[in-house]
Amino acid sequence: MSRDAEARPAPASYRRIASLAIPALVVLAAEPIYLLIDTAVVGHLGAVPLAGLALGGVIMGLAPLIGAVLAYGTTARASRRFGAGDRPGAVAEGVQGTWLALAAGLAMVVAFQFLAGPIAGLMGDDPAVEAAAAQWLRVAVLGAPFLLVAGAGQGWMRAVQDTKRPMWFVSASFLVSAALAPILVYPVGLGLVGSAWANAVAQAISGVLFLLALRRERVPLRVDWPLMSKQLVANGDLIIRGVAFQVSSFSAAAVAARVGTTALGAHQIGMQLWFFAALALDAVAIAGQALIGADLGAGRPDAARASAKRLTIVGLGYGVLFLLVVLVSLPVLPDLFTSDTAVHDQLGYVWPWLVLLLPVAGVVFALDGVLIGAGDLRFMRNMTVISIASGLPFTWLTLVFGWGLTGIWGGIAVYMLVRFGLILWRLRSGEWAVTGAERS
Repeated sequence: MSRDAEARPAPASYRRIASLAIPALVVLAAEPIYLLIDTAVVGHLGAVPLAGLALGGVIMGLAPLIGAVLAYGTTARASRRFGAGDRPGAVAEGVQGTWLALAAGLAMVVAFQFLAGPIAGLMGDDPAVEAAAAQWLRVAVLGAPFLLVAGAGQGWMRAVQDTKRPMWFVSASFLVSAALAPILVYPVGLGLVGSAWANAVAQAISGVLFLLALRRERVPLRVDWPLMSKQLVANGDLIIRGVAFQVSSFSAAAVAARVGTTALGAHQIGMQLWFFAALALDAVAIAGQALIGADLGAGRPDAARASAKRLTIVGLGYGVLFLLVVLVSLPVLPDLFTSDTAVHDQLGYVWPWLVLLLPVAGVVFALDGVLIGAGDLRFMRNMTVISIASGLPFTWLTLVFGWGLTGIWGGIAVYMLVRFGLILWRLRSGEWAVTGAERS
């Protein structure tokens, strides 16, 4: 072995990637698994409650969006500090992220009590579905402050490369929610609202556990305005990125609602499966955020580039594995969610797109983690806006040409393929690999 080879920093091993990704997988999969269970439970109430859950869930998607911004923004800054040997500084980023989470969550609770009805009316096309969505939203939003606190908590824990405690925290809340949902919906008789209460209770449990973990770190818990302002600036690009995702989700749901109630129900099932796959595949991205941020914070750009290549390979393999799982499950999947034959028929337009996009998603989400860990947030913002702007015309033209769910999911495919091309180009350029405890 040459001296150059001996001196070159080694990339993260596949075992190290797995040690971070597998616990993160449990965390990421818990919420979509709960939503899948919730969809199955509510689906057997009928098409209107299922469509109400679909509409309400899209609107409530604002909360996990903000939670993801807080998690990713905190990880992007804190992982560099951890790589530079400053664990207290990394946790301090988590403290400020938690204050931001509480403020945003409480604002959502107040706003949705007044605006749930008007927003549902704006998006929907059936008064019964709109009323069901608004009723669900007013209860489900009570869990938003805790959901956002959990997002900030996951952000700083990922940065210090602790993905095991979040796994236990989220698993505990998931088990409670999975047990509560069918009980509250059927034996207790709360119907659709029962699923919202189960959601809120689970999020409260998770949020409290993350707050206790932060307190045990013995760092100052006061508000640090200069540090918080830096987080807000970093989060600005992620917020724009998140808003672009919400525009895409809102547009797809609004168009599906106008295609018909059964189409909206089928779209809800397809999107929950897509979100489950996306978040589960994002486990590789979580490992990437922690490893890449730490390497660049420690001044090891060559190791970061080598790790990025390995993460790409893992992401592709993971996506192909999900494709095979979905293909094997297709004969039984529709009956798990609903017995409505009209919804089953509409699902036939969703499956081809869902299956074919999974390997693409595996690579895209893995590289999202690389660029977020590198703090390359401006490029992430621009890439997302461009890709979603490429797919939206197909979604909205569905109303003109009558393409139905094929047009909606074709639009999703276009934006994913554009995103795939742009992120591979960025990876190859190497411009994302900026070193230092803070990205200048």
